[in-house]
Amino acid sequence: MLRELEIRNLGPIRHAMIAPATGMTAITGETGAGKSMLLNALRLISGGDAPGRMVSAGAHDAWAQGVFDVGADDGASRMASEAGTDVEDGELYLTRSVPAKGRSRAVLNGRSVPRAVLQRISGELVTIHGQSDQLRMAAASRQRGFLDSYAGDGALAEAYHEAWRRLNDCDAKLRGLSEQQAETRQRADYLRESIERIDAVAPKSGEDVELHRLRDRIENAAQIARGVSGALAAIDPSQIGVDDDMSSGGSPGASALVEQAVQSLRSIRVEGDYAELADRLESVNAELSDVVYALTGLIDDDAQGQDLDQINGRIHELDELSRRWGPTLDDVLAWREKAGYELEDLDDSPERLDRLRAERSQAWAAAMKAAWRLHEARVEAARDLAARVTGELKSLAMNGAALDIEVTARAGAGAAAEAESADGSAVGGWEPSKAPADGFGPLDASGCDDVRFLFTPFPGSPRLPMGKSASGGELSRLMLALELAAADRGFGAGAGAGKDAVGSSPSTFVFDEVDAGVGGKAAAELGRRLATLARNAQVIVVTHLPQVASWADAQFVVSKGAARTEEAASTGDDAPAGDGSDADVWTTVSEVRGEEREREIARMLAGSESETSISHARELLDSSRL
Repeated sequence: MLRELEIRNLGPIRHAMIAPATGMTAITGETGAGKSMLLNALRLISGGDAPGRMVSAGAHDAWAQGVFDVGADDGASRMASEAGTDVEDGELYLTRSVPAKGRSRAVLNGRSVPRAVLQRISGELVTIHGQSDQLRMAAASRQRGFLDSYAGDGALAEAYHEAWRRLNDCDAKLRGLSEQQAETRQRADYLRESIERIDAVAPKSGEDVELHRLRDRIENAAQIARGVSGALAAIDPSQIGVDDDMSSGGSPGASALVEQAVQSLRSIRVEGDYAELADRLESVNAELSDVVYALTGLIDDDAQGQDLDQINGRIHELDELSRRWGPTLDDVLAWREKAGYELEDLDDSPERLDRLRAERSQAWAAAMKAAWRLHEARVEAARDLAARVTGELKSLAMNGAALDIEVTARAGAGAAAEAESADGSAVGGWEPSKAPADGFGPLDASGCDDVRFLFTPFPGSPRLPMGKSASGGELSRLMLALELAAADRGFGAGAGAGKDAVGSSPSTFVFDEVDAGVGGKAAAELGRRLATLARNAQVIVVTHLPQVASWADAQFVVSKGAARTEEAASTGDDAPAGDGSDADVWTTVSEVRGEEREREIARMLAGSESETSISHARELLDSSRL
């Protein structure tokens, strides 16, 4: 709800502040006094265009600020928090400054924000029904959104949106997999060839290291043989066919000499450490025997019989594998195992593609069913809404005017359609197997319907889309009728605000030109209907009809006079008239109450403040009560 609107240097208004009533507020004044500037101020704080020509003559910039009362859970509060602005004491300050030259500045609760932020937040707070603003309702998306709010089909809409999201997810996966098919085949061929090559070599873990060692032994076989033979000859000559008997005249081996030492020590019969030393020498001899056994095995090493060329060929094969998939042979084996799993997944792609196609078809069928249920709810709501609005138009002095709402299922959705087959497999004439291979057929994010609001302003006039078949005043009254129907339904979404939620906090509705071409009894009925709307929402109406203004809870008068000097402005005194230029004219906005309001209504009735006109004004005010 708009609690306060303040303006500085906007057109002829140097400074003005209004505090609208919570119900209905009327803005009145002579033609050309500047009533439109109040609407321009609201458009400014709503993120509208801000041309420099709006700035008052001689001023550096124009400034407008609206203070709104909001609830903690309102959409506007949530949007403000998302924009990084805290809502304190339930108040939102929407501010806009427009320099005479340069770019405008948007401010939310003291923080600079993009203009689009003001547009989104103001859409939750205020709905302006001026001639240009009402053209927004000509958009099919806004008409569909208003109809859905009126239908109260939130559960059906949410069910469809969930089905639509699932369908889009399936479609994205399917398209992604289809687009990857060529790349997938190339990858699979590469993996298959690589695995075949590795398997043909059949490497074993550590094989390359062992082969390099074997090759070294073969290449150094003579040196190894000499060294081993010399070592055996020194330890135990008998192992290489040499008799180590001392009687033969040869030198005994180390093992025989140690054995002699053992025997010599054990021959001692005197108490001492001789036996222990003999035991230690026997341990040494046992170790020597193990060494001899190992050296003997080296003499018999099968490396002597290996083909060096064959070994080098095998090493070359293994090195080739390591260079491509290594760096080590263990890395090659690990890569081969991983590649095997990946190839299994890639080989499964055709089957996966078939599964995704089936899943997408099922998701499309589910979305089609949900869309058709939403379609049926819209058709019923459209019939009821059109009848209500047409009835309201009659009470607003538009006899013969009518609103028709067409809800047309798109081609393929089954215009005459059976709702659903007994087994739930078909809806709207569609079968799951008939889901389009590409695209979504009749479906989009809103369902399967095209919604059109067609207005007939007078008998005999053709039905034409909103915005193409009505004058500004007729369109304003049509919007009022729509808002009244919405209020009767228990929601204040705002026909021009494009809200999605039902049951949101009271909005602020601003009507301009709603009384164009209306007079007499019809004007009084128009005022009564505006006051009825004001029971559920804040209503601000710019009017020149006393029969409308008399229904308001508060009335502000816009009047034009001579400019004031800065000194006079500070004291509130009027200054002498200037030369008649724009800079010499100023506009004031003041609330009228009691006798002042009676005089203003009298002026609107008769153009004078005679006793008779004031009496008529007093009588009109007394009778304008719900």
